Amino acid sequence: MFQKIIDKKLAVRRLFLLLCDIVVIVVSNGMGLLLRYDLDPWKIETRFIESVWKYLPINVVITLIIFYLLRLYHSLWRYAGVIEMQNVFSACTISAILQFFGLRILDYPVPRSYYFLYFGVLLMFTLGVRFSYRFIRSIIRPFRENNDTKNVMIIGGGNAANAIIKEINTSEHINNTVVKCIIDDAPEKQGSYIHGIKVTGTRDNILDCVNIYNIKEIIIAMPSVSKKTIKEIVEICNQTSCELKILPGMYQFMNNEVSINNLRNVEVEDLLGRDSVKVDLDSIMDYVEGKVIMVTGGGGSIGSELCRQLASKNIKQLIIVDIYENNAYDIQQELKKKYPELDLVVLIASVRNSTRLNNIFKTYHPQIVYHAAAHKHVPLMEDSPNEAIKNNVLGTWKTVQAANLYGAEKFVMISTDKAVNPTNIMGASKRICEMIIQTYNNRSNTEFVAVRFGNVLGSNGSVIPLFKKQLAAGGPITVTHPDIIRYFMTIPEAVSLVLQAGAYAEGGEIFVLDMGEPVKILDLAENLIRLSGYKPNEDIMIEFTGLRPGEKLYEELLMDEEGLEDTENKMIHIGKPINFDEDKFLQQLEELKEVCVLEPLEIRKMIKEIVPTYTIKKI
Repeated sequence: MFQKIIDKKLAVRRLFLLLCDIVVIVVSNGMGLLLRYDLDPWKIETRFIESVWKYLPINVVITLIIFYLLRLYHSLWRYAGVIEMQNVFSACTISAILQFFGLRILDYPVPRSYYFLYFGVLLMFTLGVRFSYRFIRSIIRPFRENNDTKNVMIIGGGNAANAIIKEINTSEHINNTVVKCIIDDAPEKQGSYIHGIKVTGTRDNILDCVNIYNIKEIIIAMPSVSKKTIKEIVEICNQTSCELKILPGMYQFMNNEVSINNLRNVEVEDLLGRDSVKVDLDSIMDYVEGKVIMVTGGGGSIGSELCRQLASKNIKQLIIVDIYENNAYDIQQELKKKYPELDLVVLIASVRNSTRLNNIFKTYHPQIVYHAAAHKHVPLMEDSPNEAIKNNVLGTWKTVQAANLYGAEKFVMISTDKAVNPTNIMGASKRICEMIIQTYNNRSNTEFVAVRFGNVLGSNGSVIPLFKKQLAAGGPITVTHPDIIRYFMTIPEAVSLVLQAGAYAEGGEIFVLDMGEPVKILDLAENLIRLSGYKPNEDIMIEFTGLRPGEKLYEELLMDEEGLEDTENKMIHIGKPINFDEDKFLQQLEELKEVCVLEPLEIRKMIKEIVPTYTIKKI
């Protein structure tokens, strides 16, 4: 029914446009003669009038056919641009040329200048009819402004801004939205106009322009600039009370998807201040094609995204292992629905159970293993250190042994920047896992590697979801220390690093992501409050709770002994392995396995002997 109404409206508009064109063609024929004789009809020779009058029906029919063939009745003229203008020019030119030949063939005499004058009038009136809608709308629009008008500032004076302003000015579905000013840092654009909107200044003038023009919404339309620039712009805009929207990126721009519908709210991820890690997964994922893949911890934040990425590749079989049945069930249902042809096996199992692990490896013989199963929450592990060792260290060790025993080709272990000079048991346990990887890589045909990265935005238990819950509850937002800083990455970045590590792996490496500058947690909290439309410490309070046990003010990505080697992806590096006594280390692991199940209170001292860089903090 709704579609029929739309079709009827469209038919009425086209009929109206057709009638207007008939009038335009008739007038153009008459005006061609009048202009030739200085608008004095008494000077026109009778034979010329008779020629034009006799040929008029033919000219009308031919011109309308030309207009139709060049799609002058198909375009949405409220969005018309250069292409539509070119079509009108071509149509009018062809009409004038055919009229020239038609009059000559029929031997109808007219002045030589008539053809040029007819073309000019036809072109002017045809364009006038089609662009009058936009002209009238631009005149009427200011009179519609009232207290409900949303005054908008566009940041960026390029093609993306041009498209957005054009849509705001012409769309019949966008009411009471008026672009008041444009901000661009380019000196040559200052004082220029885009669709009648002036470029009023640079980023230094944003705050002043917000007040001068009573701006209520700011649209950041700079898809090609770096994330660092976006961060700087957003931080300035956050000093206002304006609603912020952003065009996601070059993908939308290159695919002609620059539209109001493509705008999204500015998220905390936009404040990382660095460009996302770009990985062309299609070019590096040949190593998983036709392989049996196992993901431990496959229901977690990183593990589940790994499964999604792998399921889209041409793998032979995907085995998901997780101890938590709810997470395992969720990812199972998601993948079964999206990839019904995928050979998917979901198993509930603990990596701490060597018998269970060995049976899984013996049954399915996974060729590539992504080991994401781990306890990762620093404060919880400080209160339960033996559980961190049982799950992280012994779980990794047993999984590594099974991979070695049953001939897996690659083994990729998820590590953390907290493994560098650790001050907590979780970080120390992960450093031991890295040492296990290095040791077994030297003693096995399996390629064992580790991937080390910082905090993952949006992962279970990460700081942003916590802040959002606190914000939804009306605050306060809790930050442990005003100076605490962390490296951050997104879940897609983390997963792309893990997958690329598998492609680059030769064995024994620790892959490290260049995550740019660390981010102050206090700044994240304040920006999240502002992005939600509140003022920090006025509408939503921020409380400092003090550093938690084992928590550092800052994290590191490399130990002093490690150096960096570049890979083909300049954002991904390899930390050089640190030599240690592997035989002694394996003996220490055996002792640790026996001791941790006895729940000793002094487990940290034993860990300190294995990881000399571990600093035991007082509880």
